[in-house]
Amino acid sequence: MLKLLTAFAIGLLFGIGILISGMANPAKVLNFFDLFGTWDPSLAFVMGGALTVSVIGYRLIFRMKKPLLAQSFSLLTRSDLDSRLIGGSAIFGIGWGISGICPGGLLPALSLGRIEPIYALVGVLVGIAGAKLLTKTLDRPAAAPSPNQIKGAGNA
Repeated sequence: MLKLLTAFAIGLLFGIGILISGMANPAKVLNFFDLFGTWDPSLAFVMGGALTVSVIGYRLIFRMKKPLLAQSFSLLTRSDLDSRLIGGSAIFGIGWGISGICPGGLLPALSLGRIEPIYALVGVLVGIAGAKLLTKTLDRPAAAPSPNQIKGAGNA
């Protein structure tokens, strides 16, 4: 229960931060990408602040023998770049650039009562479903040829 409450508190803090920083406003985010128009550098400051907090947090946390709310640290072991990671990152970035809504800030953006976050949510859900379908298709082992297909291949 403590783990769930902690996750809720951290998510709430994140959402409040997104709202206070203005990053739930798609126009503000899109202005960051408009270098030759109405450029707004505030997103870079928000990202810089998040990176600073993360670096300090990781340094403090990894001094501990084990996490407070788990038996051990759960760290990624893969470090390779594959087509799924690169493709997913590209789609994530394109979606963020088009909509101005980062999926991480989508729930706080929904609280503003505007229609754009609803469109973004639909896009995220369609993207998740499409990725699952594509993953199933790509992970399916190739079917072994039937004996009839093997016999017919030599006659062509």
